[in-house]
Amino acid sequence: MSLELAKEVLTTEAEAILNLRDKLDARFLKAVDMLVGCQGRVVWTGMGKSGIICRKLAATMASTGTPAMFLHPAEAIHGDIGMVAQGDVVVTVSNSGETDELVQLVAYLKRLGTPLIAITSNPSSKLAGHADVHLNLAVDREACPHNLAPTASTTAALALGDALAMVVSVRKGFRPEDFAQLHPGGKLGKRLLTVGELMHAGEQIPRVSEGTPMKDVIYEMSRKGLGITTVQDDGGRLLGVITDGDLRRLMEKDRDPLARSAGQVMHRGPATIEPGTLATGALRQLETRRITSLVVTEQNDRVVGILHLHDLWGVGLF
Repeated sequence: MSLELAKEVLTTEAEAILNLRDKLDARFLKAVDMLVGCQGRVVWTGMGKSGIICRKLAATMASTGTPAMFLHPAEAIHGDIGMVAQGDVVVTVSNSGETDELVQLVAYLKRLGTPLIAITSNPSSKLAGHADVHLNLAVDREACPHNLAPTASTTAALALGDALAMVVSVRKGFRPEDFAQLHPGGKLGKRLLTVGELMHAGEQIPRVSEGTPMKDVIYEMSRKGLGITTVQDDGGRLLGVITDGDLRRLMEKDRDPLARSAGQVMHRGPATIEPGTLATGALRQLETRRITSLVVTEQNDRVVGILHLHDLWGVGLF
């Protein structure tokens, strides 16, 4: 019995979302246009369980490039309505569309000329009538066995709100690099660090010129401890690299390896990466090429750093 009920709940909620997918139309696109064009904040508001969904959706938008906040409707009609400013867009969530506190709030906001999007399951409701855009959840039954507890309706509202947030994010050109700036902490923040934040720079960069004798090349590589050295011209442009592997091969085949110069031993066209690349992208490149270091370059092949596999280990990317 318990498993059957659980499966029925999941089926009901999944069907509520799939039903939404088939109903998306021009009204959804109009709502997206309103949110993309919002000059202030997107203010999400709802009572009870719908309010909890609104808090999550405000957080999702804020973390994907759209300033957003949650406004409790009961608190709003007792003073907090001052949080809504010129240029904001308000999004209300209510399955019935008749929630008293929301109706009072929205009536006042409309007198102020605040743009409004309503998400309900009742196109004939007061909230839908006040709204500039109404998005129909079309949930006629909750997953609750007694059809009482908000379940399918809140799941559908969450999914529809996520769809709005993601489309708005893409329309605004939000990039993984932008996401990284908004998520500096925890495991996620580590995954979204950039190469420029992890690389060895300045005096830590092993560097020699084409004419540097091999004994000095070996000294530079040993001193910097990265298993590689860059070979640069006088302008700091990358000409090639010498790795520990290059040294081993040189020792095996050359009777007098120390008579060579860096320019004779280096290999040209080494793997490079830009400082703005995400650390996860650098890890993929290292794994694909089966190498341990990448030279970090900017415009005109100017060397600005070295990224070693250990730098990625150090921030827990493995």
